Amino acid sequence: MIKKRWQIAKTISTEADQNLIKYPPLLRQILFNRGFAEEEAATHFLAAFTPEDHNPFLLSGMEAAVERLERAIRQSETIVVYGDYDADGVTSSALLVQCLQVMNGEVRHYIPDRFAEGYGLNVKALRLLKDEGAKVIVTVDCGIRAIPEADEAKLLGLDLIITDHHTPGPELPEAVAIINSKLEGDDYANKYLSGVGTAYKLATALLERSEENEFDSRDLLDLVSLGTIADLVPLLGENRSLVRQGLERIRVPRRQGLLSLIGVTGLKANTLSASDIGFMLGPRINAAGRLGSATDAFKLLMTSDLFEAGQLAQGLDNRNRERQRLTVEMAEIAEEMIDSEDSEDFLLAAVRPDFHPGVVGLVASRLADRNYRPAIVGEAGDEFTRVSCRSIPEFNIVEALQSCSELFENFGGHAAAAGFTIKNERLSEALEQLKALAKDQLGNLDLKPTLQADVELPLADLKAELLDQLSLLEPTGYGNPQPQFVSRGLGVRSGKAVGKDSSHLKLSVSDGRITFDAIAFRQGQWADNLPKEVDLLYRFEINEFNGQKRLQLNVQDIQASGEN
Repeated sequence: MIKKRWQIAKTISTEADQNLIKYPPLLRQILFNRGFAEEEAATHFLAAFTPEDHNPFLLSGMEAAVERLERAIRQSETIVVYGDYDADGVTSSALLVQCLQVMNGEVRHYIPDRFAEGYGLNVKALRLLKDEGAKVIVTVDCGIRAIPEADEAKLLGLDLIITDHHTPGPELPEAVAIINSKLEGDDYANKYLSGVGTAYKLATALLERSEENEFDSRDLLDLVSLGTIADLVPLLGENRSLVRQGLERIRVPRRQGLLSLIGVTGLKANTLSASDIGFMLGPRINAAGRLGSATDAFKLLMTSDLFEAGQLAQGLDNRNRERQRLTVEMAEIAEEMIDSEDSEDFLLAAVRPDFHPGVVGLVASRLADRNYRPAIVGEAGDEFTRVSCRSIPEFNIVEALQSCSELFENFGGHAAAAGFTIKNERLSEALEQLKALAKDQLGNLDLKPTLQADVELPLADLKAELLDQLSLLEPTGYGNPQPQFVSRGLGVRSGKAVGKDSSHLKLSVSDGRITFDAIAFRQGQWADNLPKEVDLLYRFEINEFNGQKRLQLNVQDIQASGEN
């Protein structure tokens, strides 16, 4: 395990403390840590209210997209919603198909096969859809870099509307309309919409223009919440507002598929949190496209049949278990490959023909987390290698790929997660260039993961009413992390490895007066060598088990007292 650096936030300023005086002291500190030093801004944040104008028609291309879809609906033209196979893409597809259905559009969905077709638009699919009578193609969560595919769509006589949230390239595809808040010159305030968030803006625009339709667009927010959390876009501003409203609907689910999916996880709908979506529901939606067809996840979100929903939900749960098994096995092999190289590489790479392409991204993520280095993991096919990349804050992986983009068949992604397809004979050259770039950018840095804590406090401050205050910060996630605390000099009363493979640590700690139970996931290696006194960085929570509720510490990191 790489030793982590702890960074405790600066103490709230006197001025901010006075401005936020109506809130309890610890909540004031946490708000200050999140960048809120004025009462009005803090009140808006806690209420998930955003004063910016979120009129969907502020998005470039929205007017043209709505006009073309309205004409397609009037003339009964076939519209195809073309999505991605991850949770963001599947929820985007379900949302827009549902919207167009209630508007009486002739609509169907198309999600490419991860293994046979790969990510995004492809020419073969466009030709097939044309032959099947499609007139309009609307992409969701993809398409912003599909320049040759857009050219082919035009040649085929297909009208293409692109909705995407990924970073545009230097050249844009030719389309009837492009909706992406990251477009240069776009006036929309929220630059961090998810794919499903972008699809939702198109849906709200369509429904606003429809004088006869009384469908409430807010009934689509359960899908927005699910896809936004799963895709790790910042839960701030409008995203935070959309997710909070969506969570309220998921807690009283009308969508049978979501209710069935919640059921197979053992969660309770009425207490569902953003973390539950991120760690329990999202991975099961993603598992459909990772190990099979994402169409099963789409069907789950669209069905109203109890029996079908139950079967589909159980199928996704089974695939998720298989996904977990494959991830562990492949990560072990990848670690062995990296160790055998005996090098000082600042970018880790593991490529094999027997790696499952649906899991390479998860394995890359594990390598990056365990070694704190950008990581590339791929499956080598007969002609092409398909690669997933995960990175660390110090290294923008999509910019790195851009620097040698001429070597790739296609590529795309974000600063922390990306992917590319490359001919096998070019792979060595690409890896050589990327490793050289990583060494140049990272070679002189002290690379350690940094864990952020909001405040250092004694165990005596951890009371049940504190949890009520922390609940005001929900939904938490990427961009708005759960509050974390540090307590030092705690005596270890007990400690043992737990879990199926003894990978977790259960312990009891005390300051001499107060004792707390604690759980440290994936830190079972401490069981045999726990110091007598420890410093803990943790989250404060309620553990509910067998109908009983107890306060506990969810430990993120352990240090021997005095080391950090």
